[in-house]
Amino acid sequence: MAEFEKAEDEMSWQHCGTEDYRASLDGKATTTQSHLASSTYHLNRTPQFPEGGTKGHLAVFGAFMALFCTFGQMNAFGTFQAWYAEHQLSHLEPGTIAWIGSLQLWVFFFSGGPIGQLFDAYGPRWIMAGGSVLYVFSIMMTSISTEFYQYILAHGVLFGLGVGMLFYPSMSSVSTYFSKYRATALGVVASGSSFGGVVYPIMLQRLFERVGFGWGVRISGLLTAFVCCAAIATVTRYAPPKQRGATCKVSDTLRDPRFVLLAAGSSFVALGLFIPFFFIVDYARALSISARYTFIVLAVMNAGGVIGRIAPAYISDKIGRFNLLVPAAFLSGLLCVCFWLFARSLVPLMLFAAAYGFSSGAFISVITPCVAQISDIRQIGSRIGILYSIISFPSLVGGPAAGALLEAGKGQYTGMILFAGLTVIAGSFLILAAKLKIDSRLFARV
Repeated sequence: MAEFEKAEDEMSWQHCGTEDYRASLDGKATTTQSHLASSTYHLNRTPQFPEGGTKGHLAVFGAFMALFCTFGQMNAFGTFQAWYAEHQLSHLEPGTIAWIGSLQLWVFFFSGGPIGQLFDAYGPRWIMAGGSVLYVFSIMMTSISTEFYQYILAHGVLFGLGVGMLFYPSMSSVSTYFSKYRATALGVVASGSSFGGVVYPIMLQRLFERVGFGWGVRISGLLTAFVCCAAIATVTRYAPPKQRGATCKVSDTLRDPRFVLLAAGSSFVALGLFIPFFFIVDYARALSISARYTFIVLAVMNAGGVIGRIAPAYISDKIGRFNLLVPAAFLSGLLCVCFWLFARSLVPLMLFAAAYGFSSGAFISVITPCVAQISDIRQIGSRIGILYSIISFPSLVGGPAAGALLEAGKGQYTGMILFAGLTVIAGSFLILAAKLKIDSRLFARV
């Protein structure tokens, strides 16, 4: 009897990650009713996700704070890109300087695989504590760097790894507390990066001008340390009764066609999605826009992401996560090609920044619940990490490729903008294929 109960408990938890997938079938016809009756017995006994509670809501708060100070400051790299180009690294081409930001993204994304495995095995706290120490250390080392290789190591490699050790445990922990409202919860969390993206560019620019680059960066590091402590204290993982982390093999994950198509589409999107964040400040300066407003353009882009990370995520819980992810990616690419290309003054550029921040924010907030939707709850951390590890490589080359196109165009941004927009549009079609692999009906709730 005890063995039967153990087997039943294990079987019920195997399906927790696929709850949304089953719901997405929307009553799709099946022919084996007697078999379904037997299977449904176990599925109906699946323990419910807490859908919040005190610990769940604290986890959302802590994860929001973690993303505010990590991914938020990463979103502000355009401020550093422009500052480096005019000061410490003025002897280098913009495409060369962009390697710092690209390395941030690559290390951050690539670290997702091993960090996800550690999360599934040990939970979030010690990973986030180590990540906080490393992240603050990288900021302090950036403040005293003078050579390009030092910025590569401190502001590129160490910074990206510290962000990853805070980002993945935070997002994965929140995923374990929610199912029905998972995208909404993760959207609130992801909005922390946009709030940070609004605050950091303006704060850093003012600090650089008033106290200098070194002390400006150190002050941001002290703020980061305080916020990271709040995140460590509040982020926890929900562990179901008798549940243990299930081994997640990369080979098994890559045999899932839904995951493969989602990863392939996300890779194309990652190739172009972050280019506007890197180069929007430089582009504004090329249009002879006052320096007072160039950094505000980046802040506006991140402000658009605040709404883009929350409202679409909430809607996706109603209409389907994949149903929203596809148009969010397509719209981001379309905005690059049709809007950014013709934004030649401050007002159109501000409008582009706000709209692009909204659409790209929607993609960033919904991609994680899409992975969780097609994953076992015991493997959520690993599968999210594997996806981000895959897209780390296109993220690495996106910024430098854009810089190379800018140099090849002798300062003309047309080639770079088309590259950014068309790669994102191509990715949206592959994600649509992943949605159709889950349910072949075009308008099914997936």
